[in-house]
Amino acid sequence: MEIKKIPIEGITYDQIKIEKTPATCAYKERDPELVASENRTVVINPNRTCMPLGAMLATLGIHKTIPLVQGAQGCTTYVRYTFSRVYKEPAVIATSSFHEDAAVFGGRKNLTTAIRNLVIRYKPEIIGVVTTCSSEIMGDDIESFIKAAQKMMVEELGEEKAYGVKIVPIHTPSFAGSHVKGYDNASKAYLQYLATKKTNPNNKVNIIPGIITPGDIREIKHLLKEMGIEGIILFDISDTLDLPLRPPQSIPYYPKGGTKLEEIEDMPNSLATFALCRDSGGSGAEYLKSKFDITSFLGPIPIGVHNTDIFLNRLSELTGKTIPESILDERGWLLDSMADTLHHTMMKKVAIFGDPDVTVGVTRFVCELGMEPIAVLSGTKSPTFTQEIEEIAKEYECSPKIMNGSDLFEFEEYIRTKNIDIILGNSRGVDVSKEMQVPLVRFGFPVYDRFGFQKRPIVGYRGGELLLENIVNSILDYEYPDDRTHQL
Repeated sequence: MEIKKIPIEGITYDQIKIEKTPATCAYKERDPELVASENRTVVINPNRTCMPLGAMLATLGIHKTIPLVQGAQGCTTYVRYTFSRVYKEPAVIATSSFHEDAAVFGGRKNLTTAIRNLVIRYKPEIIGVVTTCSSEIMGDDIESFIKAAQKMMVEELGEEKAYGVKIVPIHTPSFAGSHVKGYDNASKAYLQYLATKKTNPNNKVNIIPGIITPGDIREIKHLLKEMGIEGIILFDISDTLDLPLRPPQSIPYYPKGGTKLEEIEDMPNSLATFALCRDSGGSGAEYLKSKFDITSFLGPIPIGVHNTDIFLNRLSELTGKTIPESILDERGWLLDSMADTLHHTMMKKVAIFGDPDVTVGVTRFVCELGMEPIAVLSGTKSPTFTQEIEEIAKEYECSPKIMNGSDLFEFEEYIRTKNIDIILGNSRGVDVSKEMQVPLVRFGFPVYDRFGFQKRPIVGYRGGELLLENIVNSILDYEYPDDRTHQL
């Protein structure tokens, strides 16, 4: 960028603004044929990340379990960095540390050595072996590698230590899906390897939450407790990725939270399985259904009034428990907040993006608020996303642009000319928000540019109140008039 020279005698303060010559030519309108993602061979500004991340996130929700990544160090470093940004907690993730020789000779030596080192040094109860693009392309036989590692440890450590640690292989080639699919694959893998027997009924319900926040999981626990229902939450990150700081801590340190091994083993004895997110956890629920004939409910995630009603009514019908007054009051508080703020939300145009299940739930909720969804994007392609959004649109008489498995480039290009009032999505939408000078209300994964969002729920009636509060205050920040006579 060229800047005009300042004269040697200097300039006065009121002359300090300097004219600049742009380094590039002016913005030109995009070729309409290349805006739609299906017409491109490249993804621009993706709203998704890799499969292994989803499997690692799931694994960190199990008590005394370490994810072991069969791949290069970068596959682990990126995820640890991402989790530290989002959850503000350190994440213990191991790697078999591929180098050039692994590409030639395979990753067997790396994996067997890594498993041995983890068993000796960290003494985990479970190791989740997460594959990557490199190991899958090379054709590593992970299952046979695990058997080889156990055989090696029997000779060195004895049979009890060698087989005392459960080892679960999770296949997550990034070229075959996103973090949503990785979490989904993990849900099925852990149940296949650990939930193997059906014994006596336990009168509990299984919850596979999907990729939601620790605060969301605490809110689900709250609803179950208020209804007097015992639940087993698979991948409970509420006390592993949001834990209290209480030194001193022993090494190796494992958080007290997470789903325990015996709880996973007990899941075949439950009344039903609720996969709150069909696309991230539905495979696990369907496995339990096919293997043990356990009723499965695949969504909807309990965001907003309608979806939370469905979740609680199903729980009530299944267990015979009535919905208590305390929860009905929470529902009433949400409805009261919606009535109090309707004049701020009514007819506001909104664009929404995120993971498929959570985005569908948020879309229905904004319709309940009287808002009009103009564009709805799922960064991960889902077999049910388009149909679910179309059903909501028909019910609320709106016609949003539906982008299933697209990117934020197409999303931004579409909403530029639609006079959007507000955007709802994760932190990847910050640049879009700033470019369009439209507020961004954050939800979903990842949110890394705000503090405390990992603790704030959006599920349940109380979570709906917090999300509504965020939406209304963001609108007021941008649109509150200068006229002091305006009344809230």
